[in-house]
Amino acid sequence: MRAIRLATVGPAGGHAPPAMVDALERELRRIFRLPCERHPGSIDVEAAWNPGRGQYYSTEILSRLVEAAPADVRMLGVTGLDLYVPVLTFVFGEAQLEGNCALVSFHRLREEFYGLPPNERLLAERLVKEAVHELGHTFGLRHCDNWRCVMASSHGVELLDVKGAEFCPACARVVRGEGVGPRGAFHSK
Repeated sequence: MRAIRLATVGPAGGHAPPAMVDALERELRRIFRLPCERHPGSIDVEAAWNPGRGQYYSTEILSRLVEAAPADVRMLGVTGLDLYVPVLTFVFGEAQLEGNCALVSFHRLREEFYGLPPNERLLAERLVKEAVHELGHTFGLRHCDNWRCVMASSHGVELLDVKGAEFCPACARVVRGEGVGPRGAFHSK
């Protein structure tokens, strides 16, 4: 893959603020040692809306990312929309296991969602961790047993806050192409 491409996902109000995307881009470039670029358009999410849940079906959005992604990049959709998959109340993101597309939402990463005052630094840290985690799935990584590894499973912000933004040595080897990742299809978290 030649680059990571960041795509704005969702209608107005669901878009990430430019400064947030800029900071995410810098961290992804540093962690993956790949250039980052911006997708020239936005991804339509109308078909993903579930009025009964008041949320967006992440797998449908991921399918739209797959349709829009050039074959030679890893595409990361970034949104402020509340995401779900049918078997879970919500997801922070979803990715194609060993594919080239991933999706991350900052909706439930914001302290305000939990009735707390805004904390932009914490939001930026959480977004980076979740983006790196979902992109890690595109490299074939599954959830890691090392709780400090960015690939550790996080079903709540409390677990997200205690893990690091970096891969453990075993996961890093897979990302660098020195190890073999498991085979699979879509992976939700």
